Amino acid sequence: MPGSLTIGHHEAAASLDHTDAVRLATVLDELAYLLEIPGPNRINDAQVAALCEGAPADRAELARWSRTVAAELKGRSS
Repeated sequence: MPGSLTIGHHEAAASLDHTDAVRLATVLDELAYLLEIPGPNRINDAQVAALCEGAPADRAELARWSRTVAAELKGRSS
């Protein structure tokens, strides 16, 4: 649910409630899938660039990052 995430301006751990962590992990897994697949449902290069927020657009790295964060969220929420 919106509002279940707390992030400070310092390097402190963020907290996310269990339901939102599971949901975010699912979204990140789906993002990785859409980055990796070929065809018309694939996230296009302009969308990848937007997701990289000005950093060099690296589809493979973004997919790996998404899967890694999803796995970490799943591991912490089980």
